[in-house]
Amino acid sequence: MPEKKTCSTCESSECSALNQKSEESLDEFLERRQLQSRLCRIKHKVLVLSGKGGVGKSTVAVNFAVALSLAGRSVGLLDLDIHGPSVPRMLDLEGASLQHDNDVLIPVQLGALRIMSIGFLLSAPDQAVIWRGPMKTGVTRQFIKDVAWGELDYLVIDCPPGTGDEPLSVAQLIPDADGAVIVTTPQEVALADVRKCLDFCRQLDVPVLGVIENMSGFACPKCGEVVDIFKKGGGERIATEMGVPFAGCIPIDAAVVASGDQGRPFAYHNKGGPGAQAFARVAEVLLERIENHPRCGEV
Repeated sequence: MPEKKTCSTCESSECSALNQKSEESLDEFLERRQLQSRLCRIKHKVLVLSGKGGVGKSTVAVNFAVALSLAGRSVGLLDLDIHGPSVPRMLDLEGASLQHDNDVLIPVQLGALRIMSIGFLLSAPDQAVIWRGPMKTGVTRQFIKDVAWGELDYLVIDCPPGTGDEPLSVAQLIPDADGAVIVTTPQEVALADVRKCLDFCRQLDVPVLGVIENMSGFACPKCGEVVDIFKKGGGERIATEMGVPFAGCIPIDAAVVASGDQGRPFAYHNKGGPGAQAFARVAEVLLERIENHPRCGEV
């Protein structure tokens, strides 16, 4: 039995990493303590989820992280989409490489934003990652435990679509997460998968911070007429039916597409556009909800 003492960052007698559990080996205990020593230096942890791909989840995650940074918060952005990491492209960081200090990985720094992605470990942007579940679970744990995140106000975690290995691992590794932001588009084919995402949160006791309806209407830049290409209001309806908060709508904006391809987050570079203005309102709602109403929106 190891000596009973606190981890390197906490002296609370109630710290869950203080003592070895009866069912734990020494290695498991030391790993859990190292994981806890990282997490206890991060005030808020937010998962960004979607029931299916193609709804703009990574765009929301990147711009939410940027919006938090612009609001004066220290922010980390963890890209857990192992098979399709798009965060490096969206932040114009393709080709960036990770530094390490002994066994600790140093996240890539962009201004005040700290970023980690499997994309930084690939030899080429088009290299396929062909891994089974256990390897993905292992790298998820490593990206939290072995990355020098330091003191953060927020860690925004961009999970891959669905309810598989990566979001499951995060929910289990970070049981005190503030909650999840669920991204959807308005049409029924997307909303069907949102219900599965909400059920995932319910089963794993992850609070829902808000449902975001992305691609909600298109305002013609020439005439101003709004066309509901993918219908409208489905995200808010699902949130109401399931008894969880609705965070707001983000319209289709050509500037959003261009900014993602160019690696220029629209929350920073297109502050006057309709997409950026809508996202600023959504980010403000989420920020207020997280900081003033802890563990809200539990389903």
